[in-house]
Amino acid sequence: MLTTELIERGARNFAAETAVLYGDQSMTFADVDTLANRIANALVSAAKADHGCRIGLLLTNSLFSLPVDFACAKARLVRVPLNARLSGPEHANMLTGAGVTVLVHGEDLADRARELRELLPGLALYGLGPVTAGQDLLSLARNAADTPPGRRPEPDDPVLALYTSGTTGKLKAAVHTQASWAAIGLNILLNLVDVRRGEAMLHAASLIHASGTFVLPYWSRGGRAAVLPGFQPQAYLHAIETWRPAALNLVPTMLGMLLEQPGIETADFSAVQTIIYGASPMPRPTIERALQLWGPRFVQYYGQTEAPLAIAVLTKEDHVGENAHERRLACGRPSLDCEVRIIDETGADLAAGQPGEIAVRAPFGMTGYLDAPELNASTMLPGGWIKTRDIGRFDDAGYLYLVDRTSDMIITGGYNVYPREVEDVLAEHRFVREVAVVGIPDDKWGEAVTAFVALRAQHIGENAVEEDIIAFARARLAGYKVPKSVRVVDEIPKSAVGKLLRRALRDPFWAGRERRL
Repeated sequence: MLTTELIERGARNFAAETAVLYGDQSMTFADVDTLANRIANALVSAAKADHGCRIGLLLTNSLFSLPVDFACAKARLVRVPLNARLSGPEHANMLTGAGVTVLVHGEDLADRARELRELLPGLALYGLGPVTAGQDLLSLARNAADTPPGRRPEPDDPVLALYTSGTTGKLKAAVHTQASWAAIGLNILLNLVDVRRGEAMLHAASLIHASGTFVLPYWSRGGRAAVLPGFQPQAYLHAIETWRPAALNLVPTMLGMLLEQPGIETADFSAVQTIIYGASPMPRPTIERALQLWGPRFVQYYGQTEAPLAIAVLTKEDHVGENAHERRLACGRPSLDCEVRIIDETGADLAAGQPGEIAVRAPFGMTGYLDAPELNASTMLPGGWIKTRDIGRFDDAGYLYLVDRTSDMIITGGYNVYPREVEDVLAEHRFVREVAVVGIPDDKWGEAVTAFVALRAQHIGENAVEEDIIAFARARLAGYKVPKSVRVVDEIPKSAVGKLLRRALRDPFWAGRERRL
């Protein structure tokens, strides 16, 4: 199955129905498809974008998110989305690394686009509107043909080179093809949500990340994308009551912010059938409060940029019932279209209960990292398996538990400590709103387990916070896992998709040292 085939089927089957909602604007399936054809033809003719050309996308969520993405697939181009929250030099580094010479940008990011052209002479700019230092792509599209470009897509055509969120510190872009991107849509339909014609999913997270993977499965079933420019809790709640989406997609931080809103108990969630979450670990107090408020509407996925979206799934039924309190710490069971193994350093399989690296094989897996042969050699295993760099274990019932990242493990006094295990315990303390655990240099232990905590508003200024949290941990963890110190911060640093950036906390302590462990 090709991505373009799913696009064409949706456009043909639901032409006159609403496909996109954005503010007080909307587009039908036919509108989106026609505009996508016009943009594709404009890129081919005006931008001289040959088959396989890499197109940089500097865009926030908008009415044009779907047409631009679809246009690139139709024209056999590779989209290279940029996170708008990054700096100019970071953007320039990504564009250079991907060999991008054409950049499509939103009007709200025209200044950054100009900055990038100064950093990268020769970069051609195309704006979605007249506010641009280059050409107005929408104006060019109005004069372009409204039929698909005369290029026949193939299953192995790259359609996306997506830079990962960078928690390991290496700049790398996972490449997905016509076939693998279509398989992601089928993975979502098979494991996460049963989309019905006319139902909407509400999008507030950036559509270049996990939220965007839901677009194609909804499109193919006649569902709608209800798009917000970003996440603001009150605006999000208003959109739920106005657009009445059947499904939400949230990262844990967003869910936690919703639960802190005054009057959240009376918000109208009657239309919401499914609340999907993932991208980072869910604090147990957050999901337990959400379940008390809204009941078992929650589905969790475990995935990554290299193999989106659902490697494993924790279903609605898994969230409740006997042993649910412990089961909610799991990623879930492997999705129906994915194989999962736990392996040791030699690649041998480990038994249930033993932690090791998670390896996956699925039709939605990446083909590799862009122009990174050495990294691919260490990541891609024979037989189509991908090493995830995540440490996990299976229990006897087949549930997968994420222990930590290989790069985040702390070695203290010769013992291995996985930060996630300590964070899960500390997150249950009454003072703690968010927590991240890292290892910092220690002459005695090598690394000292150190907790950074953001406090709940009502506990800011409390006395003896460090002593109280350490005592709490000591009663629940082995001695070597108990933090040696607790540092109170205003916020825990996170990536654009809500992942904890432990490096941002850890690296300053290791600056200037030859070794980082």
